[in-house]
Amino acid sequence: MTSTDSALPSPSAGLRFRFPHPLTLLVACILLAAVLSHVLPAGRFDRRDDPVTGRSVVVGGTYHAVAAHPVGAFESLVAIPRGMADAASVIFYVFLVGGGFAVVERTGALNRIVHWLVQRLERREVLMIPIACLAFGLGGILIQMQEELIAFVPVLLLLTRRLGFNAVTAVAMSLGAAAVGAAFSPVNPFQVVIAQKVADLPAQSALGFRLLILLPAMAIWILGVMRFAVRTRTLPERAEAAEVAALNGRDRIILLVVLLTFAGFIVGARTLGWDFDQFSALFFLMGVVAGVVGGLGIAGTAEGFVEGFRSMAYAALLIGFARGIYVVMNDGQIVDTIVNGLFTPLAHLPVTLSALGMMTMQAAVHFPVPSTSGQAVLTLPVLVPLSDLLGMPRQVTVLTYQYGAGLCELVTPTNGALMAMLAATGVTFGDWLRFLGRVYLPVVALAVVAVIIAVMVGVH
Repeated sequence: MTSTDSALPSPSAGLRFRFPHPLTLLVACILLAAVLSHVLPAGRFDRRDDPVTGRSVVVGGTYHAVAAHPVGAFESLVAIPRGMADAASVIFYVFLVGGGFAVVERTGALNRIVHWLVQRLERREVLMIPIACLAFGLGGILIQMQEELIAFVPVLLLLTRRLGFNAVTAVAMSLGAAAVGAAFSPVNPFQVVIAQKVADLPAQSALGFRLLILLPAMAIWILGVMRFAVRTRTLPERAEAAEVAALNGRDRIILLVVLLTFAGFIVGARTLGWDFDQFSALFFLMGVVAGVVGGLGIAGTAEGFVEGFRSMAYAALLIGFARGIYVVMNDGQIVDTIVNGLFTPLAHLPVTLSALGMMTMQAAVHFPVPSTSGQAVLTLPVLVPLSDLLGMPRQVTVLTYQYGAGLCELVTPTNGALMAMLAATGVTFGDWLRFLGRVYLPVVALAVVAVIIAVMVGVH
């Protein structure tokens, strides 16, 4: 049973609101984007190539109207395969990760390793929550892990089921913790570092302030996940006889291969500039080696990959559908119009209210622009001159972007990584939002307080 509906307290089935199927929701968002291209005026900012960030960034104050380009109904559907093409490297990564781990699982080593871990956590099962949250949170802090976390789904689901926790807990202590870590990170290269470069601030400036906010943010999230996990815990899944067997030499070698794969992943991301193409090749190699070591042979290894591809097809497709929303808005020339319309009124507010308004608007912009790095180069060139006019420190402007966009990663259905992770774990979007109702608001409240304090003390 993959759905977690039964684990979450809710009203009677007759009164309970059912969220649309993820594919239905994403197609509706694509069609809504097409409708908006007929309603909103088309416009664009001028752009320039920035050698510091290596990206094309907006030139502030250059917004102007352009010829309307409304997107028709059929064109909006064409945006779906175009979105898949745009997200091809991520989609292939998801397929190859699923295939690699399906091979590992087929050897039986994964089940026996999980059983070994469960034995070590006997009567201390809840300790798994903070350990996992801190590990994945560190991944978010250092390299903003999101799509990469799909690689951990097989292990997470096995482990949580054997400990009696549900799939929502698996998502919360992995993707959830990573998103919170990334949102409050002082060193996230794809968010705060790019934003500081665009705002012409020293890299890792205001490091101490961000660390002071990061620590309680992670504590709030971990405590919330622990409370939810304990309250929804059920009887642990029983281990099969093959899983109870002691680890053998092949299992240890396969475990070493998996650990070396993740070590290579981290080194590649941090120091070698690897992207999803290299990560995909790495997990494919892991599956091949695991299949050979595990005695599956060429045919058994190939069958394992096919099984993994099949299990990840739905999750991979959701990433492409989500990307299609941005494709429609970009074709309709309304992304810049939305940004200009949301941020222009902030110039007439007091500094503190303007800062909070920036954070709110950054969250709103993240729905049509689900890339945090893309959002940085789109919005900050508009906001930095505005903050200078208001006498607001540029660091505060970066904070409003970081918290607004980063925390929105947890709730927006246009975030392909979130939707793919939910699909891979069998968690419905509705159940995820119901879980967030218990832990999300305190984290957002902390971000609001942090922005107010940053304005008051003049963080630079």
